[in-house]
Amino acid sequence: MPELSRRRALTAAAVLTASAGALSAAVPASAAGHHDSPGTFDEVYKGRRIQGRPAGPGHHHHGAGYAVFVDGVELHVMRNADGSWISVVSHYDPVATPRAAARAAVDELQGATLLPFPAN
Repeated sequence: MPELSRRRALTAAAVLTASAGALSAAVPASAAGHHDSPGTFDEVYKGRRIQGRPAGPGHHHHGAGYAVFVDGVELHVMRNADGSWISVVSHYDPVATPRAAARAAVDELQGATLLPFPAN
């Protein structure tokens, strides 16, 4: 078997790099963000039922295709560019997940009823 020369090693590295670049270019940008999409949750937090799930078609406003509910009323959430989440109730306090946004909203509501938020 021929000895691996520096030229062959560099050629192989260039081919691998080009192949990886071509593969990543072939994957649509919209598919890239879905691997870290939050999962579904349904729990009672401080006596309030909070739920979250990927939203169906036609529900893709700022929540990046994710819906959150407090006692059955939708909590308007938005995903920031850095991956953090905010809600209409706790807009200036970004959190790591939609579940954390729902919990923060419950904390801020202090027992008050969440009113529906008209989204365009």
